[in-house]
Amino acid sequence: MSQVKHFLSLSDIAASELRAILSEAHRIKKARGSLPKGQIDMDAPFSGQTLALIFEKSSTRTRFSFDMAMRQLGGTSITATSNDMQLGRGETIEDTAKVLSRFVDGIMLRANSHDTLTALAQNAQVPVINGLTDYNHPCQIMADLQTLEERGGQLSDMTLTWVGDGNNVAVSFAHASAKFGFKLRISCPYGYTMDGAIIEAARAQGANIETITDPLSACKDTDVVIADTFVSMGDTDADKRLSDLMSHQVNDALMEAAAKDAIFLHCLPAHRGEEVTASVIDGPQSAVFDEAENRLHAQKAVIRWSLEA
Repeated sequence: MSQVKHFLSLSDIAASELRAILSEAHRIKKARGSLPKGQIDMDAPFSGQTLALIFEKSSTRTRFSFDMAMRQLGGTSITATSNDMQLGRGETIEDTAKVLSRFVDGIMLRANSHDTLTALAQNAQVPVINGLTDYNHPCQIMADLQTLEERGGQLSDMTLTWVGDGNNVAVSFAHASAKFGFKLRISCPYGYTMDGAIIEAARAQGANIETITDPLSACKDTDVVIADTFVSMGDTDADKRLSDLMSHQVNDALMEAAAKDAIFLHCLPAHRGEEVTASVIDGPQSAVFDEAENRLHAQKAVIRWSLEA
């Protein structure tokens, strides 16, 4: 049996393989053209195969895009929350991995803890795909990079600026910087910075990362400005977070400091008036809905890579 190909973190996968996945995402999207959304891809590579979709966190884009991805690839999916399963009553993730490996061909997990994901992968005999954890969000970044390339960007020539909380999405951008060669600026207020060890590990892999506290300086002449919610699922200190992070709201002033044709990205859901103003996210530089659509195409490429179509 060949080695199982898990998609857990961009830092674990060779740059050449990630490049191939991204190129495949472009090919997949182009090949579908104007086909009805529910129509199966012409090659239907996963006819007869099933992907389990497990959610410990609520989801819109991850849930619908992975489900539709398997349908378009000719396969099927089974969706369950942890509370639908014995996981919600104390069954171990190790036992769950061993059981599901006998039922399905792959597993996507959207987990509260990254440790849960790694334990699942260590005990599964089928590919495991990271749909989000508290540590990182690699599928989102693949869709984001696809969006930038669609807009004519050469990733290795670009500067991307992250503004706000140094969270799980920011971590995957740090990992991606090492693999795709773009320059990454990270601007976070005190108390919300990314773990320095993560930045140093990414730099050791070749990432070009600069940390700049002042968001206006960080956005100067940048090609891409990226934001995410100030209050995430599970946060219990919403008022404090909003107060602390408002200095890093993406607004017209930051976009005016960026390059003339700068692109705004946000993984959604967004809270207008908090991490971003309506004038930015609904403005002409925003690519957030192309970005959301590309979750489907990028994840189809990830599934094909993991299941070796």
